[in-house]
Amino acid sequence: MAKISVAIATYNEEKNLGTCLDSVASWVHEIVLVDGGSTDETIGLAKKYKAKIIQTNNPPIFHINKQKALEACRGDWIFQLDADEIVTEELKNEILSVIPAKPAPAKAGEPGSNQKKNWIPGQARNDNMCSGYYIPRKNFFLGHWLKKGGQYPDYVIRLFQHGKGKFPCKSVHEQIQIDGSVGYLQNPLLHYTSRTRKEYWRKAHAYIALTAQELKEKKLPLNVFTYVQYNLVKPTITFLSLFLRHKGFVDGVYGFLFAFFSALHHPLAYMRYVKSHR
Repeated sequence: MAKISVAIATYNEEKNLGTCLDSVASWVHEIVLVDGGSTDETIGLAKKYKAKIIQTNNPPIFHINKQKALEACRGDWIFQLDADEIVTEELKNEILSVIPAKPAPAKAGEPGSNQKKNWIPGQARNDNMCSGYYIPRKNFFLGHWLKKGGQYPDYVIRLFQHGKGKFPCKSVHEQIQIDGSVGYLQNPLLHYTSRTRKEYWRKAHAYIALTAQELKEKKLPLNVFTYVQYNLVKPTITFLSLFLRHKGFVDGVYGFLFAFFSALHHPLAYMRYVKSHR
């Protein structure tokens, strides 16, 4: 069987890391964890699972540390995980079923092309031709699975052949780029992104700070037009898109709160950017 490495980047993830590693420790060959200077028990937990630990700083673009984890992996296949994610038994079995018994180089496409290899459920797939795979995610917001609002199936590239994938490390919302064709798995990854409002806003403030920095680097002019754009136009479009266009209303109060909080990202980032000019 080809060897599988799990790559994880962490920062103060003691509340999540144990359940994440529990879901993979028994069937992967290696766990590589890059930690950005955690001050809680994250490192101690990782040691219990015999993870290969690399300690470094905590950059604003967290994908930099995720890429470091990818580069340190030695397995034939790499499975990139976040600490707040859990692999189900069904997903584990599907991953093991698509990985060939012997490591074989996939036919390469254009680097970073993320070419999709579509398939119809129930039909046979020539999985050996795939360099990587999209995996659907179930996103849980305040403990509730968001079925709508653009949050499901939320396909992310997480499984790929060693040497065939990398993070561009330019944005917090980017996908792994794959050199070759990309297939789809059926069983979802469970993503417990924000169990409480406090946890949500802790993470949100980090994204808000990064967006404000991006506005500063772009030298966004401070005038009436940008004020209206970031305090009225963008938040309104975001809310209506998530709550109405993507049917977030189906998730009830959780769908409303998710759309509303997401809309607030724009004015809060703009306010932070304005303060940096004072």
